[in-house]
Amino acid sequence: MMSAVLGALLLLLCRTGADGGAEEFDVKPGGLDYTVTRSWGSFSCSFSYAAQGGTNEKWQMSIEVDDASGSFSCLIWRPSGTSYLYFMRFKAEVSGGKIESCEAFSQADKPLKKSEYEIKDTSVAAVPGGFSSSLSMLKIVVKKTHGEL
Repeated sequence: MMSAVLGALLLLLCRTGADGGAEEFDVKPGGLDYTVTRSWGSFSCSFSYAAQGGTNEKWQMSIEVDDASGSFSCLIWRPSGTSYLYFMRFKAEVSGGKIESCEAFSQADKPLKKSEYEIKDTSVAAVPGGFSSSLSMLKIVVKKTHGEL
């Protein structure tokens, strides 16, 4: 089911606007803090995390811009839909707008509980002590910030 949801999201995003392209990166265990950033024009998305267990995993990050709706999306995901790493913490931050919505998934297409993560204007982060340590995808929709004319 996760792959069907992910496929539908990617198809929808690619149809609606400019594609920043997916960039592959390694999520590394070891408990150290890492940050990956992706930019497209005036928009950017960064994903910071610390994970334990196993070996490196291939993940992807993309930014999709939808000029018609005045929004952009940041998608961070494990293409296989399953991560075997134990996430100690995570935080995704955006620039170029304010977060309108976020969907977060653990394993097997299971949404994270709303109590496991906190959404602020420009960030989404695991709630210390409330996060189950399982993550496989984040989809963040951001309403673009309009500058003065």
